Amino acid sequence: MIEPGLTSFAAIVLAGGQATRLGGADKATIEIHGRSLLEHTLDAVIDAAEVVVVGQHVPTDRPVTFVVEDPQYGGPVAGLLTGRDALLRAFPWVVVLAVDMPFLTAATLRRMHDAAVGHDGAVLADPEGRRQLAFLVDTDRLDQVRPDREAQHGHPLWPMLEPLDLVVVPALAREHRDIDTWTDLRDLGDDEPD
Repeated sequence: MIEPGLTSFAAIVLAGGQATRLGGADKATIEIHGRSLLEHTLDAVIDAAEVVVVGQHVPTDRPVTFVVEDPQYGGPVAGLLTGRDALLRAFPWVVVLAVDMPFLTAATLRRMHDAAVGHDGAVLADPEGRRQLAFLVDTDRLDQVRPDREAQHGHPLWPMLEPLDLVVVPALAREHRDIDTWTDLRDLGDDEPD
């Protein structure tokens, strides 16, 4: 259970999907407002003590660890747990973000952390209440619900996390917006950055 006052956390950025609706483009390198999606995501986790990016290595200005799940394209559970296993140090909690949510900020994560006090974590939800691939979780509790290695490939994320007490945090403004298609990129690119 997350306690008040935690300041040290790890971040896992999921950037290894196939992006089939983007013709297989590497989402991490797609630019919006002159910066890559990975750069936007790394800005959101600026307070993280350690960052693991699950996806192909791309240049960054920040020291991060890049890993690829085995087998590749194993889905979000395989990516999350590959990232978890790549952490060099133990942290009380971990933030997990998809690389394609350019409007997440460090303030979003602080708001989620504040909401998670007394729970196992928190998850961002869109205006319709749908959970987004942006959550934080108590690391020990995550370890308790992880499936066996053989079952990780293709395992759905939300059923794995169902036993956890994750408080829902409503997104503000565009925090929940992601880029799954070229149309999404065009529409979000028309908006001025915050």
